[in-house]
Parts: sequence; C-alpha cells; structure tokens
Amino acid sequence: MTNAAILAVAGILLVAYLIDIASRRFRLPSVVALIAVGMLLRAALDAFGIHFGWVDPVVPIIGTLGLILIVLEGALDLEIRRERMRLIAKAFLSAFLGFAVCAVAFAALLHHMLGLDRYTATLAALPFAVISSAVAIPSASRLAHQAREFVVYESSISDILGVLVFYAWLESGGSFMRFELGLAAGVAASLAVAAVAAAVLYGLLSRLEGHVRFVPLLAGIAFVYAAGKAMHLSPLVVVLGCGLLLNNPRILHRVQLLARLHTPEYDKALAQFKGLVSEVTFAAKSFFFVLLGYWTDPHEMGEPRAWIIGGAMIVTIYLTRFALLLGLRQPAADRLTWIAPRGLITVLLFLGATEAANLGAFPFGTVMLVVLATSVLVVHAARANRADVPTAVRPPESSG
Repeated sequence: MTNAAILAVAGILLVAYLIDIASRRFRLPSVVALIAVGMLLRAALDAFGIHFGWVDPVVPIIGTLGLILIVLEGALDLEIRRERMRLIAKAFLSAFLGFAVCAVAFAALLHHMLGLDRYTATLAALPFAVISSAVAIPSASRLAHQAREFVVYESSISDILGVLVFYAWLESGGSFMRFELGLAAGVAASLAVAAVAAAVLYGLLSRLEGHVRFVPLLAGIAFVYAAGKAMHLSPLVVVLGCGLLLNNPRILHRVQLLARLHTPEYDKALAQFKGLVSEVTFAAKSFFFVLLGYWTDPHEMGEPRAWIIGGAMIVTIYLTRFALLLGLRQPAADRLTWIAPRGLITVLLFLGATEAANLGAFPFGTVMLVVLATSVLVVHAARANRADVPTAVRPPESSG
C-alpha cells in the first residue's frame, strides 16, 4: 500500500510536469489535460473495480491550499507604483462589473429555468461569476507585460470579490441589509488582519536564519487563512495583502520600526521564498485538477439541462467581458476577452453552496462543462493575430 501510494504521487507529479511542458510548447491549457488524466484514471480503475473513497473529502482541502498558493504567487509578482494605479483601477472595474453582471444574469437564469428561489439561485450563480486565477494567471504568461499584469490583478480581485460576496450572501439568509453589513465588516476586518499579518511575516523573512525558514512562513499564511475563514472574513484579502506588501517593502518602511528590520539579504531571501511558492503551487494545482477529474462523473456532463444552462452561461461570460473591455478601453481586448476561465474557485464555492442549500434541481455537470469550456477557450488568447504592443522602433543612427 505504501509503495503504491508513493508510485501514485510521484507518477502524478511527473505526468503533470510533462503536461506543463507540452502546454507551454503547444499553447494549450494544462488544466484541461490534468482533468482529462483524472477522468481516464477513474475509467481505468473502475474497469478493475477499484474506487478511492478518500478523494471526496480531499479535493476541497487540496483545492483550498492551491487557491492560497496561487493568489500568493500572483501577489508576489506584482509591484505597486504610482504609474500602475490606472492599470489596477481598470482591473478592479473589470473584475467588479464582470462579476456583478454575470452574477445577476446567472441568478435570473437559474431562477427561471430551475425554479430556485432568489436566495438559492443567487448562491448557486455566484461561483460561476468568478474568474479563476488558478487558470487565468498561467494562461497570461505569453501576453505582453502590461496585459499580463492586468490579468493577475483582475483575476485575483475577482477571486477575492467572489469569496467576499459569496460568504456574505450565505450568512445573510437572503436579507440585503445583513448582506451589506456583513460585506462591509468583512472587508474592513480583512484589511486590518492583512496589514498585521504582512508586518509579522516581513519581520520574520528579514530576520529568520537557518536551513528551515520558508515552510513556517507558508504555514503561517495558511493558518491566518483558516482563522480568517473561521471568523467569516475574506482570507484571500489577507493572502493577497501579505504577498503585495512582502514584494513592495517600501510600503512597510513607512513604519519606522519595520524599516529598521530590513536587511541587505532581504531581496535574496524573498527570491528564494518565491521559488518555493512556485514549486509548491505547481504540486497543489496538479493534484487538485487530477483528483477533480477523477471525482467527476461523465454521465452528469451529458445531461441536456447541463448543456443548456452551461451554454447560456458561457455566451453571457464572453459577450459581457468583450463589451466591458472595450468600454474600459483596455489594450489587447481581443486577447483578454478569452481569458475569463472558471476553475478552482468556482468548484470550491459551488461545493460550499451545495452544503448550505438544497440544489437538488441543479445539474452538477454544468460546473465541469463551464470549467472545461472556458479553460479551452483560453487558447484563443494565445492565437489572436493582433500584437499586444507595437514593435520597438530602432532609433535613427547618428549621421556624424
């Protein structure tokens, strides 16, 4: 049993690494390939009468850890400067308006098609309105620097908005007053916790010595996330805030005590920490999507209602996104339109919705159809003909 487990874990990681190389070579989303591997693995094991019952509780756990790491990795790559505030503002508007429009449209769709009440229909619709940073950030790797930054900010903000709004609506019981109060309190408290946690982590990263330095930092971030979720805060705000402040220490240096903690070795330690986060993120994402594929029932994806609802959602996603990007005058709108995948965060929030409300009328195959279709359509972003940035013009040579 032990040897089989080691073979399975090592095999999944090696296959995921090969898929990652192939996806970058052929510009295909690795998420789809990983899910396909999981589905093929289930089909093969079912043929021999083998079933792993432990997958059901493990998928949400690995997915949550992957989400923490993905947001942290994205935040550690972002620099906050005055000249980028306009880009951040555009990303926020795009994430907020796109999320709001899709949430309202999807809730109306589920209310009329499935007969769900307003509270339940909205709860089921919210996960589909969130852009998944787990898929979007890697998909933007071939875009120009500014477009790539836009995707990182937008998808991270969309994740945060999704979690904030989802849990605020879940706790509200359908009352708009309770929803607004819970949302405002959650944002304020999360920002306060993020500032304190970032200051503590910065002090540790600046002063920690020895061979074991970065795993305790990751454990601390995961602990703060879990504690924030238990207190009904938005723990992704804490994770994003920690990553941004660690990568932009000049903001923390405005506090004299923190400025004194800075050491010349900080930049080297931060680079090593980023490397560890990238490695662990790769492993968590790989296991999650393979197990998600194993966990998926192909028969549910063949239900006609799943195709009708999923198709309506997909059309709404891309029509509204293209209109928003044009309205915001965002460069490379033709490429960015296709980077609106639903993925890890959609699955996790939908699982939370099924635990909290009766969604018996909802065809679960819709979730995987939307996730797979939007992930595949990301390919159009890499294959768009128009360049993101103009080719650099060589300065004229001096005649003297």
